[in-house]
Amino acid sequence: MSAEIICIGTELLLGDILNSNSQFLAQELAILGIPHYFQTVVGDNLGRIHEVINIASQRSSILIFTGGLGPTPDDLTTEAIASFFQGTLEEKSEIIEDIEVKFAQRGRKMTNNNRKQALLPKGADILPNLTGTAPGMIWQPFLNNVNHPQQKLTILTFPGVPSEMKQMWRDTAVPFLQSQGWGKEIIVSEMMRFRGIGESALAEKVNHLFALTNPTVAPYASHGEVKLRVSTKAKNEAEARKIINPIVEEIKAIALEDYYGSDEDTLEGVVGKLLTARGETVSVAESCTGGGLGAMFTACGGSSAYFYGGVIAYSNQVKIRQLGVSEADIEQFGAVSETVAQQMAKGVKNRLQTDWGIGITGIAGPDGGTETKPVGLVYVAIAQPHFVTASPSSDTISYELKWGINRDRQTIRYLTCCFALDQLRRKLLSN
Repeated sequence: MSAEIICIGTELLLGDILNSNSQFLAQELAILGIPHYFQTVVGDNLGRIHEVINIASQRSSILIFTGGLGPTPDDLTTEAIASFFQGTLEEKSEIIEDIEVKFAQRGRKMTNNNRKQALLPKGADILPNLTGTAPGMIWQPFLNNVNHPQQKLTILTFPGVPSEMKQMWRDTAVPFLQSQGWGKEIIVSEMMRFRGIGESALAEKVNHLFALTNPTVAPYASHGEVKLRVSTKAKNEAEARKIINPIVEEIKAIALEDYYGSDEDTLEGVVGKLLTARGETVSVAESCTGGGLGAMFTACGGSSAYFYGGVIAYSNQVKIRQLGVSEADIEQFGAVSETVAQQMAKGVKNRLQTDWGIGITGIAGPDGGTETKPVGLVYVAIAQPHFVTASPSSDTISYELKWGINRDRQTIRYLTCCFALDQLRRKLLSN
């Protein structure tokens, strides 16, 4: 007894759209404790959709479809499901009424091709869509005298728009599945996040935990950070937390400041909370990252309380005039140098009158590197409040980063922003 995810759309096969729906559904199935072994992506072709249904319906008892519920001729999901099981399509008047109301609310009139979205197999229940015009369905063909090797097969369909699909899943699909006896045991996980330590180094420190069977501990690495997922299956959240929490706390004690948060925590969000708790502010001066660090800060709601702003100092003249960087130092050491990064950090801190200032200068590539200063060389400096330093001469710390010439421009910029945020986080924790 397992579920299978089938995503329909030629645009998915071409890579025009990121298939985030399958990731969301996989995570949700895990939370419900529903086994899930297969995912399929198929284009907008009736015959190939039939082939996928034929295979999936013989090995899985829940088929979850996304995409292909629109009003255009290439939206074939409902038609394909009905024709495969030899079901009869019926027009649902309540769907027509709902679509007409939604069009009217937008000051438009429903076109005739939208009537296609009101066709569902006989016996199917409407899976309502509160925001879009494409409803889904919940259909159990065996209840409608459909002969098929897989008895008690349940089919759920959702539109491809992620926001619509997620709401429909949570509002209707989850309660339905639970009413059918699924989800009696749930899988609860905590995804712990780490910066400043490599996957192998962290794995060595917590190696003794990988042999656990309840809870389980599994490592993951992604784009500059390492993750450990601690998971267990239990009857409810409270019972699961009793099993997970001791292991989570043990890992925190081992990792210390390399651990920065769990689940939906972001590095910029964690730093923002620390600044807010301390009542302190920060500003940024960016060259090679081109405003990326400022964008990360302002992605968090309420960031105006602690992030005052920044200067994108791409040219040397902006560094000199707006940030007070020494022209002589630029000539002697170059724009990409430790001393320039330090002066950028101090300059933006003083001009914007913040407690902390961050300066970044470097070579993100793909051009501009030399033998002595290759692509990937970056300097990050943090100007600290005077109250956390022993003397004014030690109020700015700097870091030399060598990301390597094989990393692409966007990766270098992103990793640099994350490094700057992480170093600020560590300073906030230690002072």
